[in-house]
Amino acid sequence: MSWLDIGSIDDIPLRGARIVKTVHGCVAVFRTAEDEVFASSDRCPHKGGPLSEGIVHGKSVTCPLHNWVFSLETGEAQGADEGQIATYPTKLEGGRILLDATLLKNPVAA
Repeated sequence: MSWLDIGSIDDIPLRGARIVKTVHGCVAVFRTAEDEVFASSDRCPHKGGPLSEGIVHGKSVTCPLHNWVFSLETGEAQGADEGQIATYPTKLEGGRILLDATLLKNPVAA
């Protein structure tokens, strides 16, 4: 894995998110109420809603546009909705958020 330091956990509010811009699009980095950190694509597969503006609850995020709920652990839609978002490995070291940039560096086929 290729770990990239993207900032302090204190840069993200509890039950909130921040955006990391990459060459392949924006990655949403979420902080749960228990200080766990997760990263996923920022776009809902339903209508492209910005998940970083959604509601973080437990280990899930609800899209702000149409209330689709996604697991921050697996990226899978929950409930009756179908779909999935990309997720990226993260870890905390000394209060710093590290994002595995391996998948973000790979070229995307057209």
